[in-house]
Amino acid sequence: MYKFLLVLSIATALGFQGWRTLFNNFAVDEIGLNGFDIGAIQSFREVPGFLVVTALFFLMFIKEDKFASISIIVMGVGVGLTGLFPTFWGLMMTTLIMSIGFHYYETSNQSLTLQSFSKEDSPHVLARLKSIMAFTNIAIGGAIYGLTFVASYEIIYLLIGVVVVLAGAWALFQKPIEEDAVMQHKKMILKSKYWLFYVLNLLSGARRQVFVVFAVLLLVEKYDFTIKEITILFVLNNIVSMYFNPIIARMLNKYGERKMLSFEYISLTIVFLAYALIENRWVVAGLYIIDHIFFSFSIGIKTYFQKNADPKDIAPSMAVGFTINHVVAVFLPLLGGWIWLQDWTLPFYGGAVLCVISLIFAQFVKVPTLKK
Repeated sequence: MYKFLLVLSIATALGFQGWRTLFNNFAVDEIGLNGFDIGAIQSFREVPGFLVVTALFFLMFIKEDKFASISIIVMGVGVGLTGLFPTFWGLMMTTLIMSIGFHYYETSNQSLTLQSFSKEDSPHVLARLKSIMAFTNIAIGGAIYGLTFVASYEIIYLLIGVVVVLAGAWALFQKPIEEDAVMQHKKMILKSKYWLFYVLNLLSGARRQVFVVFAVLLLVEKYDFTIKEITILFVLNNIVSMYFNPIIARMLNKYGERKMLSFEYISLTIVFLAYALIENRWVVAGLYIIDHIFFSFSIGIKTYFQKNADPKDIAPSMAVGFTINHVVAVFLPLLGGWIWLQDWTLPFYGGAVLCVISLIFAQFVKVPTLKK
């Protein structure tokens, strides 16, 4: 299972990071889109995340590992086609295809990890996979930086898509699930005892949208970062993340989810306020790196759930949690894009408010003591 998740984690990092690295410059420089257009596309990108609970329907007919493999193939197709349709609606269509594969894989990845590894090991596995994805992001960043000198957006997107599809095809023929694995419920699970897990996912999704959509847009539109500068920033960002992810896992086991999530939310409140108040391109670039580090603390939401959940509830609850995580993501980028046109600082002030609300709810996090 670890090898299976490792290969597909590399593939999804390759596909999504490659797509994201090129996206803003492709949208602004090649197509001529503005902040509202990009917000609309980013909102549409999150629709599959909102509908990911429908994965439970497919899991009635195929095993979760096969579903994950097919999802990666779909993602690769979407990425590969992106450069071939350099229009607003073309980018909207290819983004949707990419997003369907990405979101369905992500919920399967989280579910398979929590099902297959112990409560003590899962933070380390989640963090290790994040570190490996960070290393992949560095590699694709370096590759894109070199390719921008000799290849068009069309060719770069196509190359990335082909590699992702091949990884998904390999995974399709693997059998990573143990025969004695706990049988998962095949229906949607909503339980009142998981209310805090649902709330934290909702708030996490809202904060993530401010970061994903507007932090990079700020760099490109306000501070005129080129595709090469954005690529270098992503590489530096992932070098730092690769180092910090294992440390975060050890800290989660040592200090617990409540303290770690509280630390994350306090830190991100400061970061979001700094985005709005400090107008210096290099300070903002540094904030982007710090921002990304603290978002890695969100694995604490998953491990908190694992420690409190019925093992049979993991797969359906991950799908439900992922859907809840994307409830506001469907409309927030579009709304934020309109607000951006009025005052670019307002989305970041909104992000700071969301962090404060998250901090309040984090105080309700409690987990049973693990046996040594």
